[in-house]
Amino acid sequence: MTKVAFQGERGAYSEIAARRFFGDQVEPIPYRTFEEIFSSVERKRVPCGIVPLENSLAGSVLQNYDLLLRHRLSIVGEISQRIMHNLIVHPGTPAGAIRRVYSHPQALMQCEKFLGHLRKAEKIPAYDTAGAVKLIKEQGMRDAAAIASQLAAEIYGMQILQEGIENDPENYTRFVILSKTARVSRTAKKTSIVFSLRNVPGALFKSLSVFALRDIDLLKIESRPLHGKPWEYFFYVDFAGNHRDSNCQNAIKHLGEISTYLKILGSY
Repeated sequence: MTKVAFQGERGAYSEIAARRFFGDQVEPIPYRTFEEIFSSVERKRVPCGIVPLENSLAGSVLQNYDLLLRHRLSIVGEISQRIMHNLIVHPGTPAGAIRRVYSHPQALMQCEKFLGHLRKAEKIPAYDTAGAVKLIKEQGMRDAAAIASQLAAEIYGMQILQEGIENDPENYTRFVILSKTARVSRTAKKTSIVFSLRNVPGALFKSLSVFALRDIDLLKIESRPLHGKPWEYFFYVDFAGNHRDSNCQNAIKHLGEISTYLKILGSY
């Protein structure tokens, strides 16, 4: 069995993604925070971790981009997980009895159209979607509901009152697999890096041109503040290719010559 750290309670979408990625040979280990996941994998308390990096509706999970920079871990895989939100209650609770709805703030936002019909219900943020189900279960809140996954309802013996309540069904989250040991398969087709540049005219253009000159497709770019240096940034880039391929090696070498910091986060 492969132990995999995930954020949240049992039934979280991260656990679902981990089970899809690793199959039956996985033992999901819940952690309360993303920081705990990164630290535990770095210290080899668990061999792998799974964290979200971006959602198709809400955008990037910026905290995890910052944690990728601070911890010595590698991205060794990724998986895109469809996020289907459900209204979950104690068995037999009617919609008219709901006075509170608990879930992660992002889930509440992603279901605001449906929640608009529950006019008497207060929306209360929780640290985790599955944790919200666990909360109303353990505290016997029969006038409350939670927004979470089908798996969470099954784990805690609760009832799904309404399926698919998200505003937009095209709701996906990209999760990455973290490991202390870098493992690069020959079939890896994507690479993630982070770098910083001197604050001079044309620096960003020159850095991106190292990929254009070699016909390497850029898939995503994200900037984060460089702490201690106002208005300077780290740039996270995903590009198509394995960093062991000759054209990618040349691009990274070229980038290293014009950057002040460069780290390969992984090929997967």
